[in-house]
Amino acid sequence: MNFKIRQLLSKYQDLLLYAIIGGLCAGLDFGVYSVLCFIMPYLWANVISTHCGIFCSFLLNRQYNFKVKDKTIKRFFSFYTVGLLGLGISSLLLYILVDIAHFNELICKLLTIVIVAIIQFLLNKFITFKNTSK
Repeated sequence: MNFKIRQLLSKYQDLLLYAIIGGLCAGLDFGVYSVLCFIMPYLWANVISTHCGIFCSFLLNRQYNFKVKDKTIKRFFSFYTVGLLGLGISSLLLYILVDIAHFNELICKLLTIVIVAIIQFLLNKFITFKNTSK
């Protein structure tokens, strides 16, 4: 049984570490968003908080998860592009859920974080942090 657990952890190590790092960065994103919603419109708060999450996530994933440190500038712009795609998806979903469906902006932000995180994991794993040295 112990071997099977280790085998599963090894197989999904990238995903698990990405989830832990993503949780930390999503917490930062949500915290900044929650505070900013008191002083500015929620879509502007989303833009600023998402950027905080993008920068946090790039630094931590580069260092601890994917451990790919070559082509840093190219990888950052790829990661940032994926982050901007996520920002677009997040903003669209927030607009639909908050302005059209009239749901709570904080609950909607939590939902969009989960949806966007899944999309971004796949794009970053197979594009941004693809190991090119093999």
